[in-house]
Amino acid sequence: MIKSLLTVCVGNICRSPMAEGLFREVARESGRDVLVHSAGIGALVDHAADPIAVQLMQEAGIDIGAHRARQISPEIIAESELILVMESWQQQEVERLYPFAKGRVFTIGKWSDITVDDPYKKPREAFEEALVGIRQGVKDWIPYL
Repeated sequence: MIKSLLTVCVGNICRSPMAEGLFREVARESGRDVLVHSAGIGALVDHAADPIAVQLMQEAGIDIGAHRARQISPEIIAESELILVMESWQQQEVERLYPFAKGRVFTIGKWSDITVDDPYKKPREAFEEALVGIRQGVKDWIPYL
């Protein structure tokens, strides 16, 4: 059983906070004791989640309003048993920066061959599309948690 899950995107204000919220909800609903957190490769440190991401998650009954972006670090990577990124280049970058993480870093869309494109500074539709991919990825990863 996975005890700690890290979701990663670039700025840690759009995709990874939404994925974090969804995985937390899954863990809560299933009674699993999983630490779920998120970070960014180029985080907008201390920024709140994008307002569109917050709104979409509120509509799903999940509150990510308290989220604050943080930068990945060796400590965050070390404490994470499973690290899920949104795009394959992010997997390569995390493994390049933190070689000790190899074997624990995967794309969220691995099982459905999905890439979750960055909706940053795009209209709501781009966030909705990203959330569809994230939801599918969360669903696909549940059996492995």
